[in-house]
Amino acid sequence: VQLQASGGGLVQAGGSLKLSCAASGRTFSTYNMGWFRQAPGKEREFVAAIAAITWYEYYADSVKGRFTISRDNVKNTVYLQMNSLKPEDTAVYYCRFTRDTYYYWGQGTLVTVSS
Repeated sequence: VQLQASGGGLVQAGGSLKLSCAASGRTFSTYNMGWFRQAPGKEREFVAAIAAITWYEYYADSVKGRFTISRDNVKNTVYLQMNSLKPEDTAVYYCRFTRDTYYYWGQGTLVTVSS
């Protein structure tokens, strides 16, 4: 199983980026999918998640209204649309797929927001 995250880069404050995380090796339609981030010197934190069956979305307060998570079960992919980016959004973003006690992490993609 591999989770390949992409879409990170350098963007000015107020700009947008869309992250993707594509999984291979099995079907993940029954897995919850989510994004986490880790800024320099800080612990990894939850950003957003989308449930497996209901597709209900969950967001950290810090990104609510600016970020949108979505998924494509045919492509085994989860997306994170990030708008109105702020310098404090600078971090390595990781995707994670979970079901019960099983979980898989992607390798991370760096997002840098300049002021």
